[in-house]
Amino acid sequence: MTSLATGFARTQQWLRAHPLALDGALAVVVLICMVAGSFADPNGRHGPDFGSRTPELRSVVLMVLVAGALVFRRRNQMAVLAFTGFVSVFELVVGEPPAPVAMSAVIALYTVASRTDRLTTWRVGLLTMTVLTGAAMLFGSPPWYTQENLGIFAWTGMAAAAGDAVRSRRDFVDAIRERAERAERTREEEARRRVAEERLRIARDLHDVVAHHIALVNVQAGVAAHVMDKRPDQAKEALAHVRDASRSALNELRATVGLLRQSGDPEAPTEPAPGLEVLGDLVTTFRHAGLPVEVARADDGVRLPAAVDLAAYRIIQEALTNVQKHAGAEAKAEVSVIRVGPTLEVTVLDNGAEPDGQTDGGGHGLLGMRERVTALGGALTAGPRYGGGFRVQAILPLKTRTGEDR
Repeated sequence: MTSLATGFARTQQWLRAHPLALDGALAVVVLICMVAGSFADPNGRHGPDFGSRTPELRSVVLMVLVAGALVFRRRNQMAVLAFTGFVSVFELVVGEPPAPVAMSAVIALYTVASRTDRLTTWRVGLLTMTVLTGAAMLFGSPPWYTQENLGIFAWTGMAAAAGDAVRSRRDFVDAIRERAERAERTREEEARRRVAEERLRIARDLHDVVAHHIALVNVQAGVAAHVMDKRPDQAKEALAHVRDASRSALNELRATVGLLRQSGDPEAPTEPAPGLEVLGDLVTTFRHAGLPVEVARADDGVRLPAAVDLAAYRIIQEALTNVQKHAGAEAKAEVSVIRVGPTLEVTVLDNGAEPDGQTDGGGHGLLGMRERVTALGGALTAGPRYGGGFRVQAILPLKTRTGEDR
């Protein structure tokens, strides 16, 4: 059974690849049926009587012509239908009795119905049915309601209906296939978009971690080098801060890179992502680095969504890092975290010189902060303050776009 099904599938595939061969085989089958039918007398005593009559030479020639025309039924459906219909009417008028040439017109009508729209099928089908049936009733064997005359009416109607049904099914299958392909493309595009968003998020995390901790290491290393000879105790303290900052940077980098590991890789660190709960530790590291920071919080102890909590922490971290790097030695910073209705306002102010590194034209700090806030559906403003200094303010919704709320 398997070999038989395989052979049938191969034959079907070959015929689809060579439609002219299929039409030629169909023309031969139709010719054989017409010739066989021309030897039968439909008005026999006990049904059709074969061998009681012989077709005329003219009828044989017409049957060969219309069968040959069916070979080209896919290339020009209307022309083949018109030719077979005309020959069928001619045979019905002059044939005595007429040969079943109308069989070719039925096949041609089916081809037209299966390859055109429904309106064209109705028009052409009604016209073909009326002309052939009328010619059979007027010029065929009497009386006009004989079974062969009514048979032409039935066969032409069924050919048009069958062709329309095949066309409808073909359109339905094509529509389903198109929707499936479109859905597959949409899934691939969605997957690519999610991958791009994840890459961007990891890049932001890496930038925040590296920029913050490396800036602290740089400042503390400079302090240690400056006071190494005169005040070694203070140099040791600065070096201890360098060690703590570098250890913290390594831990956060390990946690971030762990997100990229496969399921079979060694287990990644399970420490939670930083948030406003450890804001005090973050501020302490900057104070040890020589940046005075004042913190004011009025968030009513609200439990933030994880994405909002991490974004607020990273924004403060990046803004204070920029102050440390660009605002000057005498700069001071102020951090405020305030809940205002359904939003959380995070503001970082400093009174230093205008930090050129925080402008949109340089670095990735402001760009990363703006991307974080935009991803959550919030808004970020950053720019110089009147009278000197810089201001960064982020407004974060307590209900994120992913549906995670407080």
